Amino acid sequence: MKRALLLTAAAAAALSLAACNRQNAGNTADAGNTMNPGQSAPVNAAQDAMGAAVGAASSTTLGSHDTGAFVDNAGQGNIYEIRAAKIAEQKSKAADVKAYAKMMVIDHTALENEMKPLISAAGKTAPTELDQRRKGFLDNLSAASAQDFDKAYIDQQVAAHEETLNLMKGYADNGDDAGLKAAAAKTAPKVEAHLDKAKAIQAKLSGG
Repeated sequence: MKRALLLTAAAAAALSLAACNRQNAGNTADAGNTMNPGQSAPVNAAQDAMGAAVGAASSTTLGSHDTGAFVDNAGQGNIYEIRAAKIAEQKSKAADVKAYAKMMVIDHTALENEMKPLISAAGKTAPTELDQRRKGFLDNLSAASAQDFDKAYIDQQVAAHEETLNLMKGYADNGDDAGLKAAAAKTAPKVEAHLDKAKAIQAKLSGG
């Protein structure tokens, strides 16, 4: 537990540094840069990696057994997936990426709807907005150039589904609400299938 908490703190600090570097990059961006001011593909990729590290630590610590943390992380995960997929449907030029994004909208909307009554029964409230970490992911997708977009989106998807899979498996094993434990166990295989598909597209984009 202590190691995971230290990882969270270190990753959060690195995430802040990446955001600072993004701001500095805006001062040196060339006139041909098609991204938003202050953004560049390497800085955004570094920020995404740091955000993924924070999420990985969170999903295996509090989120794996605390009901409030589980609800918050699972709910925000669904919101992020749907919003990111809608950006991908608009920006991607690759048929397999667009098909994956469409699947994300359908599956995560269904999961969001399935979870709502269980969250209420557990006495919790589902989140309606994203935290700064996930907002940063969406900002980076919106800013990505046509050339960089598919890799940015799929890299985020691999990290996000690894985080969600750990969250679901952890709560299924260690959670204290029976309804949500059952939902987490039921959801884990579908999340794993999403992860496998994202990894396959990632390998294809990398020439593997």
